Amino acid sequence: MRAAFAGLGVTALVGLAGCSAPAGASGDDEADAAASLDAVSLIAPADPGGGWDQTARAISQVLTDEELVGSAPVENIGGAGGTVGLAALANEKDPATLMVTGLVMVGAVETNASPVRIEDMTPIAKLTEEALVLVVPASSPYETTEDLVDAIVEDGAAISVTGGSAGGADHILAGMLLTEAGVDPADIPSTLNYIPNSGGGEAVTMLLGNTVQAGISGVGEFAEQIAAGELRALAVSSPEPVELLPDTPTLVEEGYDVTLTNWRGLLAPGDLDEADAQALTALVTDLHDSDAWAATLEEKGWADAFVTGEEFSGFLDANIAEVTQTLQSIGLVAP
Repeated sequence: MRAAFAGLGVTALVGLAGCSAPAGASGDDEADAAASLDAVSLIAPADPGGGWDQTARAISQVLTDEELVGSAPVENIGGAGGTVGLAALANEKDPATLMVTGLVMVGAVETNASPVRIEDMTPIAKLTEEALVLVVPASSPYETTEDLVDAIVEDGAAISVTGGSAGGADHILAGMLLTEAGVDPADIPSTLNYIPNSGGGEAVTMLLGNTVQAGISGVGEFAEQIAAGELRALAVSSPEPVELLPDTPTLVEEGYDVTLTNWRGLLAPGDLDEADAQALTALVTDLHDSDAWAATLEEKGWADAFVTGEEFSGFLDANIAEVTQTLQSIGLVAP
């Protein structure tokens, strides 16, 4: 991965002016100075209502409610699995900018052959992990994961499954399920009728309108409709059952050796100098350590997965390599 702090000449920029420590300052003084941001801009690289938008707005609310910054406006820049937002971040001149990223974007960079890559940005923190849930409309004849997977294998394109962006976490999980069911990876593109959606309420509308037979998304995005009895949860993708859906089995319990969690984190523009990156990292660390953020995690059903710095950079390297290999193995990306 490109060095996160390799940028030169990025000094006293708008939003971070005055945040760098004076010469001779101690480490503690430098950390205090680095945390003295007045404002930060947030990019949700998706349409309103989806997981990235929910994450960005939750971050904004905690930052301002806890008076960690004076303002934290959110801008939605949707399209192409987050890669449109990624391109916008690459051109961003204000270093006090954070963009939500995650597993979906890792896959979308590969499937869209994006010229701008996550490795070109400055990694700040991994924040959360969330299980995915496989659902069907309440009136569906498919009572179990096996019922649905067998129908897809037998009927192919007649069974449509909606999820987020092509090549994202939802699409990857669908492909992994079919691979586990014995479908040749080369046959998955013709077997799986995957209908990407833009997030938010679009998937729910399609499911409740019976225009698709199944859906995959983060647990939090379907939890309300599952609780209301409008959707039936077949299985979750985490190693263990999740608190929001305690009675829903895991895919492993359903007989499929498949686990996948959708992580989310934060990137800053590329080539920030070290002081700017430290300022943002200190701010996000304060966010993570707040009681308000802990309450947000519980409310949303998000698992705490906080790491920063080199640990997050190393995680990104490994995740990008793993996802690329998975996409190739299920036929979504050419080797």
